Amino acid sequence: MVVRVQLRYNYRVYPEPGQRMALARAFGCARVVFNDGLRARREAHASGLPYIKDADLQKQVITSAKRTEERAWLGEVSSVVLVQSLRDLHTAYRNFFSCVTGQRKGAKVAPPRFKSKRDSRQSIRLTANGFCLRDNGKLYIAKVGDLAIRWSRPLPAVPTSVTVTKDATDRYWVSFVVDTEPAILPETTPETGIDLGLTHFAVLSDGRKVDSPKFLRRAEKKLKRMQKALSRKAEGSNNRAKARKKVARQHARVADRRRDWHHKLSTAIIRDTQAVYVEDLAVRGLARTRLAKSVHDAGWSAFVAMLEYKAIRHGRHFGRIGRFEPTSQVCSACGIKDGPKPLTVREWTCRDCGTVHDRDVNAARNILAAGRADRLNASRSAGKTGPVPAQRVEAGTHRDGQTTVVGIPAP
Repeated sequence: MVVRVQLRYNYRVYPEPGQRMALARAFGCARVVFNDGLRARREAHASGLPYIKDADLQKQVITSAKRTEERAWLGEVSSVVLVQSLRDLHTAYRNFFSCVTGQRKGAKVAPPRFKSKRDSRQSIRLTANGFCLRDNGKLYIAKVGDLAIRWSRPLPAVPTSVTVTKDATDRYWVSFVVDTEPAILPETTPETGIDLGLTHFAVLSDGRKVDSPKFLRRAEKKLKRMQKALSRKAEGSNNRAKARKKVARQHARVADRRRDWHHKLSTAIIRDTQAVYVEDLAVRGLARTRLAKSVHDAGWSAFVAMLEYKAIRHGRHFGRIGRFEPTSQVCSACGIKDGPKPLTVREWTCRDCGTVHDRDVNAARNILAAGRADRLNASRSAGKTGPVPAQRVEAGTHRDGQTTVVGIPAP
């Protein structure tokens, strides 16, 4: 069995005015099919009827609906777009059911919700029979035409599916799903534990500290001024629409800068270390406190996800330790538990061995020790070690005899 890596490569596209209208039509049809399927299943559940099978639902909301006068315009877009939209609904239901039955671990998954035409993000997905790459470098989308792409880097293999997205700033993007070989890096010796925080974004077990860039805080003054201007515009006016786009563009700049910084830092850590260990933080809980804005500004979850998929892609080990490990209470020198300490205490002295600890560096060293212990215990129980497959986030057309282990955007 050949193990391959599934990655997403994102590129900016520039559709012409006619193509923008065709894409808007495709976005709308995909949204209507998703909502019709969701409504049919909800009504069946409310009436006490059995769960509608996937094939029967497709016949009802796509095949039969096209023959009706109310939904005849569904035939104006590619059928691949409609089928993939319905597949997204099936996936959402399966994720919800697996969460309810306890088969899915981690954060709770809510049932699927209706999509709105006012959503800031609109998207369609196509498999290999709904698009193709032209020899002139353009992307052909069925019933849309040839889209001009800004090729920032070459694709490593033939894509198996593509997602076309329009964001809140009216930028258009395409995301290719590519099956490729893992890019294994040469083995190295260092291992590191990482303690994530707010004052210092990351503190490494070797004593290095990475300051938090605070992209949102730095843009707060400008955002406040722009949002005030937006609030003064009349509801439904063109000036309000223009002001809304200005605010959206500023938020997009903040998100783009944060993502770029996360990619650079995570890539540097993965290149220099053989194993990376982090603490499983309760981000949702922290986001409900007075630190919510700073927590969201840091983007810990996105950064940890990058570390995880890059470790799998490059042959490194990635591990998480439990969020209830007393990393700030245990002396990393002698192992004595010194008790809980308020956040105002940044340095403390071990009452047993007398070692003076920096709170964050000590926590990072304890994370490293706990991660090594968990890895050793796992290798003893399983008999071997290996990368844990990451969750896929996009569907694709897969080759037989190949296993996909990663489904995250490429750096």
